[in-house]
Amino acid sequence: MTNTRLHVRTFLLAMAAAWALAGLAGCHVINFSPEVLEEPLPPELMVPYEKGKVSLPAYRVEPPDVLQIEMLKLVPLPPYRIEVYDVLQVAVVGTLLDQPIGPMDTNGGMYMVEGEGTINLGPAYGTVRVAGMTRDEAKVAVDRQLRKILVNPVVSVQLARASGTQPVSGEYLVGPDGTVNLRQYGSVHLSGKTIAQARIDLEKHLEQFFDSPQVAINILAYNSKVYYIITEGANLGDNIVRVPITGNETVLDALSTVGGISQLSSKDIWIARPGAGDAVCEQILPIDYDSIARGGMTATNYQVMPGDRVYISEDGLASFSNLINKILAPMERIAGVGSLYGSTVRNFQMLGRNFNRSRN
Repeated sequence: MTNTRLHVRTFLLAMAAAWALAGLAGCHVINFSPEVLEEPLPPELMVPYEKGKVSLPAYRVEPPDVLQIEMLKLVPLPPYRIEVYDVLQVAVVGTLLDQPIGPMDTNGGMYMVEGEGTINLGPAYGTVRVAGMTRDEAKVAVDRQLRKILVNPVVSVQLARASGTQPVSGEYLVGPDGTVNLRQYGSVHLSGKTIAQARIDLEKHLEQFFDSPQVAINILAYNSKVYYIITEGANLGDNIVRVPITGNETVLDALSTVGGISQLSSKDIWIARPGAGDAVCEQILPIDYDSIARGGMTATNYQVMPGDRVYISEDGLASFSNLINKILAPMERIAGVGSLYGSTVRNFQMLGRNFNRSRN
């Protein structure tokens, strides 16, 4: 008996010494995650996570994205007929020294077609009617007018701005049918196209109205690619939040958008990822919340992809409590109505007795 007590005492002293040495050893790491999560996986089985993110595929335009379209080159198709309030760029070699026509004059060579359909070249040269003419015809008309005053002038006429050409640049919403409405220039289908493909299709469409158009497209609002955060409601109804994706979110980013885990939720969380193509099998990525939140482990802090469902399971005890409340609530209401009915009947009975006593 004495030997047994001695062995037990020796064992306890050894354990105490081990704990004391561990405490004196300085800081140490507490691992909240299973060791299996730290084992390296083959590259083909790796799922993108916090420290191993991947770039998403080329973005494809879909409803209801918002596009920013900039028209870099806006030249009407030839032969263009000059209209009132168009702006012409006129340059002439061989003018009078004190009255140049071109970049050195007071107008910078820019002349607006006035309401009468003419341009005013200055007091020394007079006005020339150009409305309704092509660029070449306007050049001949200006040359003819200047030859009345100058000897062998060399004339150049260019269209600087067309007043009748409506601008294309602006913000455009991709409609439910996948098209972008360019107002008077019609609609063009851009859904399912990358930015480069959309630019090519848009330029081809605008070739009906402009000479070699050039456009630039940028996505102003990424509205079509989203993921979902589903919080199980513990028998009170699930909550679903739709979040536009930027391509850099992880599980912690997703949880932060809903304020973290609620008091009705458990730490049982996973990502349900849609299968590729017509795959009917489920792709479930379990998440170790304690590891990524308390331990700083990144193995299950997965990168969120478009279409993912981040599912937060309910707390079992809260769910059971709410279920009991839902079952008992109708009974409590029935009991309350019965009690109220009985109390009312008794009050009326007592009222009748008091009335009869007062009469007697």
